[in-house]
Amino acid sequence: MVSTLQDTDQSLSRLSPSHPMPKVSIVGAGNVGSTLAQRIVEKNLADVVLVDVVPGRPQGIALDLMEAAGLEHHGRKVSGSNHYEPTAESNVVVITAGLPRKPGMSRDDLLQTNARIVQDAARQAIAHSPNALLLVVTNPLDVMTYVAWKVTNLPTHRIMGMAGILDSARFQTFIAQELGLAPKDVQAMVLGSHGELMVPLPRYSTVNGIPIPELMDEATIQRLVERTRNGGAEVVELLKTGGAYYAPASSICLMVETILLNQPRLLPIAAYLQGEYGLNDLFLGVPTRLGAGGVDRVLELRLSEAELAALTQSAQAVRANIDRAMILL
Repeated sequence: MVSTLQDTDQSLSRLSPSHPMPKVSIVGAGNVGSTLAQRIVEKNLADVVLVDVVPGRPQGIALDLMEAAGLEHHGRKVSGSNHYEPTAESNVVVITAGLPRKPGMSRDDLLQTNARIVQDAARQAIAHSPNALLLVVTNPLDVMTYVAWKVTNLPTHRIMGMAGILDSARFQTFIAQELGLAPKDVQAMVLGSHGELMVPLPRYSTVNGIPIPELMDEATIQRLVERTRNGGAEVVELLKTGGAYYAPASSICLMVETILLNQPRLLPIAAYLQGEYGLNDLFLGVPTRLGAGGVDRVLELRLSEAELAALTQSAQAVRANIDRAMILL
């Protein structure tokens, strides 16, 4: 079953001739935010405004990126600020601000501090760009997306979290490495929360259309599933002083590109559920049709009893953290 969430026609006006150059504002000029800014301008997608509380940091990163513009052959502008005024009339706002994980920490350990950061960032960003789409990246991602929605009161199709794209990309990579194939030939699907209870779906993961259960045994698949669930933690443990940012930035950039170019894609992102999969009133990673107006549809896959039970368990953990976050706010 496919449920329609909104009509994209009105949102396309944000890219009308009166606004010929799209603007993307990124709140948080850490590794994820600065790498995302680089991805966006080097793809020639939009002008970028970086916002960060650290004096000089967003301005310095913006200057550094601008000094590379001639070498990278793009004409986009990058600016940095410690205030939200320059973000006004953004087409897309991306919130990456928040504390990163350290070795031994789960994404849920960041709940209290990051909820307050996201609350403030979302309110200020939407106050200056009331028609923007809002993309949330801060962990724990599914909960922070819900917090941002509650404090902004945006229509649910205009707010979403980057979840399953990154998790699916990790699963895709591990499958390709296991089979000795090019990652571009692998399509992977991961649902659920952006955390240890995510739900990789081997039946819906293929190599040029061939489901991976036809290509590897169950023990190998389960090993890759577990590595995917711990993909972020694996990077954190190796880096020691921070988390992943290249793959997360590429994942967010895919969403931004899909929106700004109005090239609808079926992507797993954290979308608001209103009965799909038997779940209500939370944001969770599910396959969606994403386009210029945001989340156009949520696609309900035919899940096995075990897959649906795993997705429900993932949702219950998200719900518990949402309740904790809302009490803290």
